[in-house]
Amino acid sequence: MSDTRPWLKDLSVEALRARFGERGVKPYRAEQVAEWVYGRGVEDPAAMTNLPRDLREDLAREWRWRALEVEAVERSRDGTTKARLVARDGEILEAVLIPEERRTTLCVSTQVGCPLACSFCATGKLGLRRNLSTAEIVDQVLRMRELLAPGSALTNVVFMGMGEPLLNLAAVVEAVRLLLHPRAFGLAPRRVTVSTAGVVPRIRDLLEAVPVNLALSLHATSDAVRDVLVPLNRRFPLAVLREALEDLPRIGPRHPIFVEYTLLAGVNDAPEDARRLARWLHGLHAKVNLIPFNPHPGSEYAAPGPAAIEGFLAELARRRLAVTLRRSRGDDIAAACGQLAAQGARPGPVKPALPAAEDAPGGC
Repeated sequence: MSDTRPWLKDLSVEALRARFGERGVKPYRAEQVAEWVYGRGVEDPAAMTNLPRDLREDLAREWRWRALEVEAVERSRDGTTKARLVARDGEILEAVLIPEERRTTLCVSTQVGCPLACSFCATGKLGLRRNLSTAEIVDQVLRMRELLAPGSALTNVVFMGMGEPLLNLAAVVEAVRLLLHPRAFGLAPRRVTVSTAGVVPRIRDLLEAVPVNLALSLHATSDAVRDVLVPLNRRFPLAVLREALEDLPRIGPRHPIFVEYTLLAGVNDAPEDARRLARWLHGLHAKVNLIPFNPHPGSEYAAPGPAAIEGFLAELARRRLAVTLRRSRGDDIAAACGQLAAQGARPGPVKPALPAAEDAPGGC
């Protein structure tokens, strides 16, 4: 912790170009550094052979490079891989690789713990330790990519791990810029999704800053139920959230809002819940992802049975909603949706103030 040098990966390629230009280094060198670090996974400046020797020496002397290290890896019977990652200050977080037939998705975290305390989520029970830096978000991509099988490639990144991304917006935006830059990770915008539980003042800020998919963790169709499941709803109730989703940049038939809805037995899985969901989404370009609850130790909730799930799906289908049923992945290693708890992490009771409904900050 005595090393106070800045992290190079905290800077987008554009920001690094500006930093180089200020110091008399040709700005295009930033693209070359990005190709080494993000394209090839090389984090030793001495190995960046197309850079001048004096620049390589400066990079090694002035910057820190590896923000995270892998402490433990678990592999599920379905091929899902979860890694326990350790930051330089000893904080612990988790990231998950989900291989599928035509793509491999990485789920990254944005905070150590989470301040939102959603009652069905294991991460919420941790409280918040701190935000992750851009370097720590990006290092999840690099460390997890190293765990891929030979010949495999990372195709999608979703910000759906530990934490609420929009409460760490500035770092998330810089990380997304690196994911999308053609000389860095080079992902297409449609391959990157940022999820929020509904931090209303920052939804538009996100989409105006970077061209990503938006996912909304909704989980309930009445304020009475959502106040319990997602306490953030007490600050931004359903009517306020619904209004904020209208006329957002990039949202349309080809770029819908992905609405995440965790089905909880006897709580939000009744046919009337499905009908209210359809009414709430009417007029929005949206696709619903239904997620049967993934149990975790200490939870009071249970997953609904097949009949309830099929009934909910049928109600939405009758109302012509685009809907998919998300198959649980990695539940045997506590890597499924809502199960990330970074076992061994220290609890963090500190909860930062949330933005007020009338605020519209540009970052966190």
